[in-house]
Amino acid sequence: MTSGPAGRAERSSVPPITRGQGRVQQRAMLRTRDGVAVEAAYDPGPDPAGELAFVVAHGFTGDLSRPHVRRIAGVFAQRAAVITFSFRGHGASGGRSTVGDLEVLDLAAAVEWARSLGHARVVTVGFSMGGSVVLRHAALHRGRTEARTDAVIAVSAPARWYYRGTAPMRRLHWVVTRPAGRFVGRFGLRTRIHPHEWDPVPLSPVESVPLIAPTPLLVVHGDRDPYFPVDHPRMLAAAAAGGAELWLEEGMGHAEHAASDELVGRIAAWATASWTSATAD
Repeated sequence: MTSGPAGRAERSSVPPITRGQGRVQQRAMLRTRDGVAVEAAYDPGPDPAGELAFVVAHGFTGDLSRPHVRRIAGVFAQRAAVITFSFRGHGASGGRSTVGDLEVLDLAAAVEWARSLGHARVVTVGFSMGGSVVLRHAALHRGRTEARTDAVIAVSAPARWYYRGTAPMRRLHWVVTRPAGRFVGRFGLRTRIHPHEWDPVPLSPVESVPLIAPTPLLVVHGDRDPYFPVDHPRMLAAAAAGGAELWLEEGMGHAEHAASDELVGRIAAWATASWTSATAD
């Protein structure tokens, strides 16, 4: 879902993170509950003692080293600590992609790492497939203190499984479900995909949303998204029954490639405001 620019590709005004800026990025190999090794990176942001950390969940065919993921992380790192990681089957992580199912365990490991580094508040931000994962993670990990999220932001996320209503999604289903497609995924898109169908079918994003409250939820979607039309974010917001904020972004395409620095900055400001409001309450 993030194999290339969908709509206008945004460029960054944020300088790359370097040691000369006084911030040293840490790298780690995390271990999920089912034993998969997941590569992760940590940037302490402008205040190493800060309470807030963003955990960024990339889209399908992304990984933590991709330029569009690093750009997004760089914007968030201007405000707070940031953890990026590669889902299973992506980048240097082990295992194979299950396209949104077991990836919840990868995200949980990243959230646990953020808390082990001393961050009292962790906000999960997911793009496309990662958007579906942050929704499902928030619903499924409410009772586990070390893996819970304090706010959820889903950008360009699908509402339901098996959607084939657009040409990009039909191509994606070919990549995931056909042997030839998985070959293309492995060697053309650098993504290793599990060959078996879901059994059982996991809780869908729209089924997950009612379970997230009272955790703050922000749904962000472009009105020119070529993968998922605007009925997807509207379904997600409606499922929250007033417990979610919906931003429909004019002219925006799909996921990280289409998210401008300005939009990511607004998302970061929303997360900070939700933390301030929760602390005041």
